[in-house]
Amino acid sequence: MTTGNARDGDEWSSRFPRWDAYFAVVYTATLIFILGAATPGLIPRVAAAVLFTVAVPWYIVVGRPALLAEGEDARRSLVYLIGAVALFLPPSFLVGEVRLATFALAPQCFMLLWTRMRRALVLIAIVNLVPVVGWGLIWRPAPDVLFFNSVFAVVTLAFSAAFGGWIIRIITQSAERADLIAELDASREAVARLSAERGALAERARMSREIHDTLAQGFTSLLMLVQAVESELDSEPEQARRHLGLMARTARENLAEARALVAGDGPTGLEDGSLPDAVRRLAVRHHEQTGAPAAVAVTGPARALPPGVEVVILRGCQESLANARRHAGPDARVTVSLEYTPGTLCLRVRDAGRGFDTGAGTAGYGLAGIRARAGEIGGTAGVTSAPGDGTEVVISLPTGPLPATAVRSPA
Repeated sequence: MTTGNARDGDEWSSRFPRWDAYFAVVYTATLIFILGAATPGLIPRVAAAVLFTVAVPWYIVVGRPALLAEGEDARRSLVYLIGAVALFLPPSFLVGEVRLATFALAPQCFMLLWTRMRRALVLIAIVNLVPVVGWGLIWRPAPDVLFFNSVFAVVTLAFSAAFGGWIIRIITQSAERADLIAELDASREAVARLSAERGALAERARMSREIHDTLAQGFTSLLMLVQAVESELDSEPEQARRHLGLMARTARENLAEARALVAGDGPTGLEDGSLPDAVRRLAVRHHEQTGAPAAVAVTGPARALPPGVEVVILRGCQESLANARRHAGPDARVTVSLEYTPGTLCLRVRDAGRGFDTGAGTAGYGLAGIRARAGEIGGTAGVTSAPGDGTEVVISLPTGPLPATAVRSPA
C-alpha cells in the first residue's frame, strides 16, 4: 500500500464522507426501529437502544480512523471490529430489529479486512447468524417466525458476501491506482531531475567549448606573442613593437569575447559583417601572428544563414587556425575555403604543416568540440592528416531549419 500524497488524493479517501453518511443513515434507522418495535417490552427495547448507541462513539473514535487508513493498522482494525461486534450482539439478542445494523457492519468488516478475506467472512457469518441464534434462545419465538428470521439471516449473509466482494474490488483498484499515481509522480520527478542534470551537463559542455574556442585560444596567442617579443626586444625592436600591438588587440578581443560569453551573445566576429568577412579577419590575424600566408576563398553565392550555422563555422575556423599556429610549424601555409551550395555550407581549413597520425589518438579537445558543435545541428566534421603531409579540417553543415534539439544557437 502507498502512503502520503498519492493515496490522500485517491478515489477511496475522497469519497469516504459518503460512507459516513451511509453508516449514519443505517445507525439512525436501526435506532428508530428498536424504539418503535412492537415486541418485546419497553425495558428490553431501551436497554437495546442504550447498548446500540454506544456503537456510535466507538465508530467515530476508533473505527473511522482505521477505515480511513484502509486497514493498514491491523491491530486497530481488529480491536475496532471485536468491539463493534461485542456492542452489536447483546442488543441484537434483545431486539430483532437491531439486525438492520448488519448493513453497516458488513461493509466495515470487508473494508478493514480486505487483505484477510477469510477472517472477514468469519466475522460476517457471526454478525448475520449469531444474533438469530441468541434471539431465538432468549425469546423462544414461534417456529414459523424463527424460520423466517433464519432465512432472512442467510439471505443477508449472501448479500453481505457479494457486497463485500465489490467493496474489496473497489479498495484494491483504489490502492492500485494510488500506487500507479505514486509511481508516475516518482517517474516524473526522476525525469525532471535527469533532464535538469542532462541540461546542466550540456550547458557545461557548451561553456567549456566556448571558453576553449575564445578565451583559451586568446591566451594561447598572447603567450606565443610574449615569446616572440622576448626574442625580438634586443635584435628587432620594431617587430617587437608590432607584436606588442597585436598583444593589446588580442587582449581587447579576448575581453570582448568574455563579455559576450557572460551576456550570452553571439561571437563578436559576426557582429561587424558577414561570415566571409569574419573568416577573412581570422586569416589576417593568423598571418599577423605567425607570418605564414593564409588565403581565403569563397565559392558559391554567399548569403545570410541561420546564426547557429555561422557560429559553428566561425568557431571551427578559429579552432583550426589555432591548431595550425600551435602544431603546423612557423611557416606553414594555410588555405581556408567557404563553399556555399543550395543546401549546405562547407568549410575547409588546410595547412601545409607537419601533420600527425590521426589513428594515434592525438586529436585534442578542440577537434572533439568541432565535431560536437557540427553534430548538434545535423552536420559533420572530419580531420584528415598524415605526418609530413599537413592537416585538413572539413566541416559540412545543412543550411535548412535547425533540428529541434539545436533551436538555441550555439554561442
